[in-house]
Amino acid sequence: MGGSIDRAETAYDASTPVGRHAELLRRLDGRIDRKAMLAGDDVGDGYRGDATDERGERPLIVFRPSSATEVSAILAECNRLGQPVVVQGGRTGLAGGARPRAGEVSLSLERMTNLSAVDGDTATVVAEAGVTLQSVQEAAASRGLLFGVDIGARGTSTVGGNAATNAGGIRVLRYGMYRSQVLGLEAVLADGSILTSLKGLPKDNSGFDLNQIFVGSEGALGVVTRACLRLHPAPRSQANAFCGLPSLAAAVALLKHLRAALGPSLSAFEVIFPNVYDGVLSLTGAQPPVAASAGMYALVEMQGQDEARDQECFSEALMACYQSGIVTDVAVSGSLREYHAIWKLREAASEFIFSMDHVSGFDVSLPLSNMQAFLDSADGEIAAADPDAAIYIFGHLGDGNLHFLVRTHHHERIADIVLAVVIRSNGAISAEHGIGLDKKKWLPLCRSAAEMRAMRRLKTAFDPNNILNPGRVFDMPSPVASERA
Repeated sequence: MGGSIDRAETAYDASTPVGRHAELLRRLDGRIDRKAMLAGDDVGDGYRGDATDERGERPLIVFRPSSATEVSAILAECNRLGQPVVVQGGRTGLAGGARPRAGEVSLSLERMTNLSAVDGDTATVVAEAGVTLQSVQEAAASRGLLFGVDIGARGTSTVGGNAATNAGGIRVLRYGMYRSQVLGLEAVLADGSILTSLKGLPKDNSGFDLNQIFVGSEGALGVVTRACLRLHPAPRSQANAFCGLPSLAAAVALLKHLRAALGPSLSAFEVIFPNVYDGVLSLTGAQPPVAASAGMYALVEMQGQDEARDQECFSEALMACYQSGIVTDVAVSGSLREYHAIWKLREAASEFIFSMDHVSGFDVSLPLSNMQAFLDSADGEIAAADPDAAIYIFGHLGDGNLHFLVRTHHHERIADIVLAVVIRSNGAISAEHGIGLDKKKWLPLCRSAAEMRAMRRLKTAFDPNNILNPGRVFDMPSPVASERA
């Protein structure tokens, strides 16, 4: 370990940050694996933030436990000392939730990577918090099954972080958000208590469902250490198509038609606005599946179980929309290579956005009926505030989630404008990336005073000393007196 553990019996003055950290290491010495602790120069820059550009403080200590028992020991001592903890998974978040603040130690779950064998009878798998999304997907595929969540950061995002932020992704339309995949959790509370419910029962009304309290709580109520995850039958047939459309209204009409024609077989519906499509083609040099002259583009996907009929239904539904003028151009995948090429265009949208500087990103959700009004209002107000601003949009239209990006030098002013328009449009300021540090200023805009009070009461009940991810999602009105050992 970079900063060696002091093995002296002398207790340190825990009233100062340095003394508290030294005392914490002394108390944990011999109780957890020495590989589970990094300090000093051994703490790399990667522990200072997430997928955003902003870096936080370098944690003086990074704990890397390999079991729930070690997590319990670490949190119990942190709780006794009143030591704030930032919880870190794959550090792929976009809301600053994993960005350390002054005085915090890091609890990284990166070494908790055990993945059970898939239970083919119940179609479930149990994964520790540090298992990547891609590992879960591959385990499911090896048994002819599918995991319902897929996001671009699949190779680095982890089960614990996905559960804590209630990850969404490209197939929410068919399979739901991450909470729909969770059949049970193991979680460690701030005082070290371990709650374990990994039976994987689809139906269990034996008292309160504590599992779902932790899903989407961003590590502020407890630390998810294992999850029992629901798997689905792998599709026997799948196809996608890339469509050119005249407008957003046409995209909404296409969505409505495909839902009626395909039912649950419609698994994804993504939109890409023209300037993003142009940027993707320029960045990747890819052959455009449809001409770059439409007012809107949509990627649609079908997954089904009837190989003989599914492709025909998909093609017929798209042809009907083409003949009616809803779709002006369409390219349907005819091979696995073409299928993956179409998806690569959508995934390159994020790469294109990250290739630019001074971009403010907003992960918002809106009712489809209000989406055009939101775009019109946001466009007008942004232009008035910053005439040089450029807007880039893509996202999951099937579930009302847009990634609304603005290239500007006036980030705070633009954020105030965009999120105020979202609220006026009856939308949500975070669809799938959470609140973290970066969005908490605007949370009271979309949550009532009663809701904010209820969330703070939950925080007080589960974490009375406010040590878990303090200052994320919302601030507590005043420090709660610490319980001393």
